[in-house]
Amino acid sequence: MTSDRDTLISMGFDPSRVDWALRATSHRGLQPAMDHLLEHEGEPISDASTPAGNSLPSWNAAQSTSAMDADGDDDDAEALRHLIGKKGVVSAAATAGDVEAKSIKCSVCGKTFKNTALANYHAEKSGHDQFEESTEEIKPLTEEEKKAKLEELRKKLAAKRAAKDQEEAKANEVIRRKQGKDLNKIKEEIKAKEMIKEAEQKRKEKAEDAKAKAAIKAQIEADKKARAEKAARERALREGKPIVDSQSGTSNSTPSPATAASSSSGVAGKDFKDTRLQIRLASGGTPYTTTLPSDSTLYDVAEFVAAQTLSVSVETVSFMQQFPRKTFSRTDFNKTLRELGLTPSAVCFFAPGND
Repeated sequence: MTSDRDTLISMGFDPSRVDWALRATSHRGLQPAMDHLLEHEGEPISDASTPAGNSLPSWNAAQSTSAMDADGDDDDAEALRHLIGKKGVVSAAATAGDVEAKSIKCSVCGKTFKNTALANYHAEKSGHDQFEESTEEIKPLTEEEKKAKLEELRKKLAAKRAAKDQEEAKANEVIRRKQGKDLNKIKEEIKAKEMIKEAEQKRKEKAEDAKAKAAIKAQIEADKKARAEKAARERALREGKPIVDSQSGTSNSTPSPATAASSSSGVAGKDFKDTRLQIRLASGGTPYTTTLPSDSTLYDVAEFVAAQTLSVSVETVSFMQQFPRKTFSRTDFNKTLRELGLTPSAVCFFAPGND
């Protein structure tokens, strides 16, 4: 990219004044240097030095050779002309006796330059090596030309900034696309992990559902079996038939009331936490139905009956069972329903007794 110095020199400013302007503005850019050149046009350079790398002698050197020619030393002037001609420039001393040179002209492209510094710059940039002195005077810029030059420089500066902004925009776009690709890749990885996790969760839930269904099914089957055994046992007790053990397949041919009571207590009491009782008055009437924990005592049953009717006292009430026939004593009031063989259900009769 063209530097600020090259841009100003290409616009026709003297390289030494360009360097001076750049130094004075601390190399802040093209616009400050251009403003400095226009504001201080015609003023002497306070710290001027000849730019390094010039391939041609300065215009002041050419003027000194003209003084030598004025003294009539033709041989020295010819030698100087020959020396400078090797570099492609005809010295002002060659024509100082005839017409004063006003500028330097490129013999290759025909461009005219104000001084040797500009000619040197043109030679470095274009590679042209044939120059000659010209009587054409380069007039200073008018106000309109200065404004045009300034506008042109501003356009170049704007174009330079636009090009820089475009390059930065391209670089930012490359970075943005790369970040977008990386972000999309991260999102895809997170989505894949979430899908795997979701699939594992579904498999786990499915296995747990199957296990729960199997447990529920097993419980239903166990409940059915227990109800069937209970119904068969109660029917056998009512009908006086032998109770068949479903596990062993054996039966008791002549079960006694005590055996039946112990069987009901030993099996049903373990399987059921609650006992359903139907309690009838011995003389008849509407039965009372209740469900009590199997660990409740017969005394709790007496309290329940006493709460249902005022004619019953807990201290005088008595209970009996028709099948197997049994009358409960006062000592049985401290025993649990499970111990008395009344679980999981039983029918009892009560008598109010005498106060």
